[in-house]
Amino acid sequence: MSALRCPLVARTAKKKHPTQHPHRSGNPQKRNAPRDPSAGRRTGVGDWIGAARLRTLPLAVTSVLICTGAGTLYDGTLHWALALGCLAVAVFMQIGVNFANDYSDGIRGTDAYRVGPARLTGAGRAKPRTVLIVALVFFALAALIGLALVIGTQHWWLLLVGVCCLLAGWFYTGGKRPYGYYGFGELFVFVFFGLVATIGTTWIQAGSFWTLPQEAWFGAVAAGLLACAVLLANNLRDIVPDRAARKRTLTVLIGRRASQVLFTVFVIVPFLISALLALFYPVAWLTMLALLGGLSAILIVWTYRQPRELLVALSVTSLTSLLYGAVLFWAFAG
Repeated sequence: MSALRCPLVARTAKKKHPTQHPHRSGNPQKRNAPRDPSAGRRTGVGDWIGAARLRTLPLAVTSVLICTGAGTLYDGTLHWALALGCLAVAVFMQIGVNFANDYSDGIRGTDAYRVGPARLTGAGRAKPRTVLIVALVFFALAALIGLALVIGTQHWWLLLVGVCCLLAGWFYTGGKRPYGYYGFGELFVFVFFGLVATIGTTWIQAGSFWTLPQEAWFGAVAAGLLACAVLLANNLRDIVPDRAARKRTLTVLIGRRASQVLFTVFVIVPFLISALLALFYPVAWLTMLALLGGLSAILIVWTYRQPRELLVALSVTSLTSLLYGAVLFWAFAG
């Protein structure tokens, strides 16, 4: 009987206990990360739409609205074709950045710690290569439309600006040393969503740097700060998982309380700017309607109990930015 038992015992010994992990990632971030229960399920259209992060798209529209309105102050003409082209570039760039972040954070294992909606790469809902290709497609669309604008306006210097935008979009979370992992995310968002997006588009419509109206600069600062507020709300939501993933965002570096204070400043200052503009453009006073949304977001940021509540603050701030930009467009172009 003992001879008969030996093979059975040997085969049983080879079976792994259900609680054992036959494969552990060499990446400590991925190895210790909790497994997403939705990993491996079939990807639907809703997943791809969610990965585009529609909550952030109003930020791209805000800059174009402000700069288009400011551009009319130069010659009194509303350049619809140029405005729509700039809008397409801004939106496609934003979507491209969002998919690039999904890809880069996913392959690093960072998204395995996230509190918000699961991402395509990190949750295993799509192959990393597929997500990367989608990101590159949107970057290419933005580049092609941008090239058409350059050819049409003969502002060849914009080619360099476009390259800088593409590089900034990729290296936010991509590459070996992404700047978003070292506390520079808000700075680059302010520069590219604020100064570059608004001033650059106004420049296209006004025709020359020297003819740029001062209103464009004020609007650029306001748009940039509101974009920074959205990013800060996102990073505040993820402060705990980002620490676990060793992602040193500005929020991780300065802490929760300082981030709440900074968020308040980012939201309030644009309305101080619009109050100044309202002295010359009375319609700008209507931006105070958008301030109601901004104050609601501030209240959430200061009183939230669960990180997921900050998704509401993020969305409200993004919509506040859109309404703010629409009113300034009306004030300048009306």
